[in-house]
Order: sequence, then structure tokens, then C-alpha cells
Amino acid sequence: MTLFMGLMIPFLGTFAGASCVLFMRNNLNPLLEKILLGFASGVMVAASVWSLLIPAIEMSGQYGEWAFVPAAVGFAAGIAFLYGLDKLIPHLHLGGAKPEGMRSGLTKTAMLALAVTLHNIPEGMAVGVVFAGAVSGSQEMTIAGAYALAAGIAIQNFPEGAIISMPMQSNGTGKKKAFAYGVLSGIVEPIAAFVTILVTGAIEKALPFLLAFAAGAMLFVVVEELIPEASANGDSDGATLGFAAGFLIMMVLDVALG
Repeated sequence: MTLFMGLMIPFLGTFAGASCVLFMRNNLNPLLEKILLGFASGVMVAASVWSLLIPAIEMSGQYGEWAFVPAAVGFAAGIAFLYGLDKLIPHLHLGGAKPEGMRSGLTKTAMLALAVTLHNIPEGMAVGVVFAGAVSGSQEMTIAGAYALAAGIAIQNFPEGAIISMPMQSNGTGKKKAFAYGVLSGIVEPIAAFVTILVTGAIEKALPFLLAFAAGAMLFVVVEELIPEASANGDSDGATLGFAAGFLIMMVLDVALG
């Protein structure tokens, strides 16, 4: 039950954010949207470093001066994995005019939802692998630290849920349908987390690799999508301040509870 609750926390953040479309009449203010995108980026970068990469290196201490190898290989594999998904899955970024990925007959609304779904896959993987490490008794990970990561991702999922649902509503999609798309984009997180736990349980010795894999996947999303969207149109002050706030909060959560 404790594990199930932990895996569902990030999804609840997306659910709450998507529900904003049911109560708010107007679209998000452009400056607020930039701040929230920057905030999400800061949370993901801090989580990648403190919750994933550093533990991955610490768990590889038996390799001495080569302790960085599992983390480096896993990080590169995570980048390659998300790069592949980015090229395969048809999706459309906020404010974008040209869809990415394979050609499809999907609607603009569906491709916007798939873009956020793509964001959520590595976040679910990160939560899953950290909970798997904590449950396995790893000294570098604790249940409290896993909950801290889940809470941090839930915090940044709230604006993501709002950012995906509210533009859909302003583009003509009904409120209930926009809410449903936002929620469905987040359901992939607990699924990805559960699959990652199963894989980690089968190959527990690969935990450092899997931690770094999740970090690489998350940082790909940040650099490829979130930061460019947050800095679009040349005004990056709000995004920068949002990034700093998100990074600081996630760092504090991880260090204080990890």
C-alpha cells in the first residue's frame, strides 16, 4: 500500500493541475506559463542530480576510479531512449506549428497530449527506480527520499497538467475533454514506475545504470522541450526565476528527506 501511494503521488499532481480547466475561465497568463515551465525544469534537473545521478555513482563505489562508468552508460542510454521516442511518437509542442515524430492523422489536441505524455515517461521511471532502490534496502536510498522525489515531481506536474489542459480549452476543446486529455497524459507515470520496479527487481545489480538512465531521460526532456518552450519569444526572466525556485525546492526536499 505504501508503495502504491508513492507511485500515485506524481499522477495526483497532474490530475490537480488538469482540473484547473474546469474552474478557470481564461488561459494561463504567458508570463505565469513561462515561470511554471521554468519551475518544472528546475525540479527535474535537481531530481536528476541529487535523487538519481549522485546515488548511482555512490552505489558503484566498488569500481574505484571507474565508479562513474555505470552512471555514464546509463545516462547516455536514457538520452538515446528519449531521443528515439521523440522521433517516433507523433506530438506537438505548445506554441509549435509543426508536429514532430512520425506522420499521423492525429488531431492537434491529441498530439499536444502526447507531447506531455512523452515528458511523463521518464518522470515515472525515476520514481519507480528510486522506490525500487529504497525497498531493496539500498543504503543510498530511503523511503523518505523516494517520497521526496515523488512529491517534487507532483509539484511540477501540477503546472504541467494546467499547461496542457487550459490551452486545449482555449483552442475550442470542451472543458471536460481537455481535462480528460490532461489526466490521461499523466496516467503513464504510475505505469512507467511500476514497469521500472519490475525490471529493477529482476536485475537489481543494474540499479545504478537504471538510476542514471532515468536521469538522462529526464534531462533530455528538459533541454529538448521544457527550456526552449519556457524561453520562447525572447523573454526568459520568468523562466529563469521559475527554474531557480524549482531547483531549490527539489534540492531541499531531497537533502532534507533523503
